[in-house]
Order: sequence, then structure tokens, then C-alpha cells
Amino acid sequence: MQNAAFAVRGLDWEYVAMDVGPDDLADAVRGLEALGFVGANVTTPHKFAVAKLLGSELSSVNTLVGSTGYSTDAAILDGLEFERPVIVGDGGAAAAFRAALPDARVFARKGDWPPQVEDADLVIDTTPVHDEVLVRLRAGQTLISLVYPRTATAEAAAAAGARVLDGYEVLVAQGAASFQLWTGLPAPGAVMRRAIGLPA
Repeated sequence: MQNAAFAVRGLDWEYVAMDVGPDDLADAVRGLEALGFVGANVTTPHKFAVAKLLGSELSSVNTLVGSTGYSTDAAILDGLEFERPVIVGDGGAAAAFRAALPDARVFARKGDWPPQVEDADLVIDTTPVHDEVLVRLRAGQTLISLVYPRTATAEAAAAAGARVLDGYEVLVAQGAASFQLWTGLPAPGAVMRRAIGLPA
């Protein structure tokens, strides 16, 4: 997705995946600039740890530009209209949505459970749970589900008539926001969508 976006914007850049263990995380973050990286994405389980390493005001970081940390996890919210959001989960992505939606009700297995979503107009499932229906939605509600491919929760919500923005939609929104941070250029959204098999 990112490489397709770089190509269409005429950038001789390459997006590569690197597996970094927890013990090597600090060295990896410090080494990015020395190796000529403009930036990077950070994924689970390192989002909290990278924020701490950088001394960031954010509790969770998923995008680096040089040595500055950002979170694009909640970019999918742009343009959505809602009044009663609920967040399900307590990981790094959940932290980003909590920061973006400080008045949202939050449900997590370590605290308030099971989730109560009857009155919500937006439900954000940040958990990694794929095969269990965690919440049941109805028509008129919107589900943002961060996991891809579609979870049992997302499938059930779609079958009930709810609007579903699944993990692929979230991925494109996050990626487009990261692209803009790295390059200063508008993200080619249609190209990025096609690159992962979504309609432009």
C-alpha cells in the first residue's frame, strides 16, 4: 500500500517490514535516523513502549517521523458523525481512540465487562478477538473494527444492518495519515485502497 503510494507520488522510497523484539526496540528506534529512514510505523506490541522511549506526551505511538512520535490509529474517525461513542479494548489502539474521544465509554476485560452498546451510535472494537461476537449492533449504529479480515463481530453487525468500517478501511486511513506525515504530500487514497484490494 505505501509502496504504491510512493510510486504514484514519484518518490524513490521503499516501505519495508522489520521484526524487532522488545530487547532491541530502543536500538531500533535510535537506528532509524542513522540508517536514513524518514520514519516508520509501529505496531502491537510496541506502541506503548515506543511512546515511553521517545518521552512522548502520547501514551501510544504508531508513527515515527524522525524521532517524533504520532498516532494515526484514530484517523478513521475523520468525517464520521456521532454523539455516543463506545470503545471496546485497552491496547495501544484503544489508547489512541481514548485520546481522540475523551468522553467515550470504555469497556475492557480488565475493568467494565461485558460491553454495553445499546445506546451507542459508534462502537470501536480495538480488541484482537476474531472468532467471538463481542457486541451485537443494529441498523443505525456504526462499528469500527480494527482487525482484518472481518471479525465475527463485524460480520454480525453487517448482517444486522449496521454500518461497518472494517480493519482494511482502518488500515487505509492510518496509512494515509502516516504517508502525509512522512512526505508532506496528499495521500493517494484511491491508489492505496486498490493496493489492498478495496474499491477505489
